[in-house]
Amino acid sequence: MRVVDPQLDDLMVEIGPGLGAMTAFLLQSVSHLHVVELDRDLVTRLRKRFPATTLTVHDGDALEFDFASLLPGRESTDAQDEPAEALQVARPAKLRVVGNLPYNISSPLLFHLATFTAQVQDQHFMLQKEVVERMVAAPGSKTYGRLSVMLQWRYHMDLMFIVPPTAFDPPPKVESAIVRMIPREQRLACDESALARVVLQAFSQRRKVLRNCLGTMFGEDQLRAAGVDPQARAETVALEQYVALANLLTEQERQAV
Repeated sequence: MRVVDPQLDDLMVEIGPGLGAMTAFLLQSVSHLHVVELDRDLVTRLRKRFPATTLTVHDGDALEFDFASLLPGRESTDAQDEPAEALQVARPAKLRVVGNLPYNISSPLLFHLATFTAQVQDQHFMLQKEVVERMVAAPGSKTYGRLSVMLQWRYHMDLMFIVPPTAFDPPPKVESAIVRMIPREQRLACDESALARVVLQAFSQRRKVLRNCLGTMFGEDQLRAAGVDPQARAETVALEQYVALANLLTEQERQAV
């Protein structure tokens, strides 16, 4: 909890509260908390355990939830009604997001949350250690991949600490880790769709060199002009070089129109 450092007036949302273990700790610090929970039975238990004056339970799938609906002036259609007193409290402009994310949907959920970076102050998640290592991996690492590039384009990220299996009952078969994600104030300029297509194509066949993986997009001279060695493999290419390739792709498509 010291890593998150919740403050009284934080506009905080927890994903997947379960039985409310973290929820209870957060409510010791924040005046009001939002949670997003898919399981209807857990939703009922949470609403019975915590008063509506301090906890708003959003009944739904975090993969589809509109996190921007929690901002001042926006209303969520799937939440229980907030009491008038809660609505009168001045809210901060950005969200703080926390959660113990389900391992089986962690990547798609992270990409969904990435669409709300303009509305987010920071994110703190517990994930499978392997996933966090992929998120923060540097070029040249075996764990560096599509997830690394696309998230690092949007966020500053740090692996805060490892959570051993013995911290849980029953203990899982894998280690977990806490990651901090802070949206970048200024991202490297490029079209996100173009970047996503380049990165997806580059990592589609990790064992092949980029000359082969990206051959349908760029010639060797174009790769070199973007600062990329045609003989390099995808995991050795830095974010800045992928951005250069995305801008090149955008320019090619603009000229083709």
